[in-house]
Amino acid sequence: MAPVPEPAIQLRDAAVRVGDRVLWHDVNVEVPAGQFVAILGPNGVGKSTLLKAVLGLVPLAAGEAIVLGQPAGAANHDVGYLPQRRSFEPSLRVRGIDIVRLGLDGDRFGLSLPWSTKNREAGRRVREVIARVDATAFAARPIGEVSGGEQQRLLIAQALVREPRLLMLDEPLDSLDLPNQSAIAELIRRVSVDSGVTVLMVAHDVNPILPYLDQVIYLAGGGAVCGTPAEVITSETLTALYHTPIEVLRTSDGRLVVVGGPEAPAHHADRHTGEPRR
Repeated sequence: MAPVPEPAIQLRDAAVRVGDRVLWHDVNVEVPAGQFVAILGPNGVGKSTLLKAVLGLVPLAAGEAIVLGQPAGAANHDVGYLPQRRSFEPSLRVRGIDIVRLGLDGDRFGLSLPWSTKNREAGRRVREVIARVDATAFAARPIGEVSGGEQQRLLIAQALVREPRLLMLDEPLDSLDLPNQSAIAELIRRVSVDSGVTVLMVAHDVNPILPYLDQVIYLAGGGAVCGTPAEVITSETLTALYHTPIEVLRTSDGRLVVVGGPEAPAHHADRHTGEPRR
């Protein structure tokens, strides 16, 4: 029998405090390697903070976080991270391919010699990952001239260019229209399946990604519940988590609507402002 791979992420009795406020506590989460997992919850509960805790950028007030078999932050060289969406000025002339290349060597000073073996290999890797996210047709254009969905593909390529084992995305679908949300969600799932990359993604609306998810982590009421969408996004589970009556409804087109919680993330409401950074 083949050995079971260690979980990509483990949070054990974890808690985070910001100032005098405890955002969440007693959180126990295990994310198996190779799964696509969404972090859900209303505004202000600490979804982005959970990503930063996994990265080791926010210290835990209690408990521990093990990421890729090491304490949080120690394995960040194997993590690709896309923070909350940033917009590009339409006048920006930097090419999409150059944005992707920054993910490979943007932390280094100086320029590689164009004829060096190292530079040729980097160019090959950049072109490969651009093709992987179906961005070849527009990667040579200035980033400010391409659409929001095309920009997001290039940013995902930037996060993937170092071949991470863990890909962490903070609201990558925010500000995109519904067709682009579905297209990007499908792309992320394909990356996870084809390359065995574990994906941890903050989302406000679960509906565009629901068909692609393996698990969800739902933050609310200072705690968290982790499991499959069918296990977690139920009236009983969310009522217990919110400590108030919650009803989960499914519309005729299959979309989920959570009724009773503060801005619960299962009903798309054209939200484009993003969760406040913590």
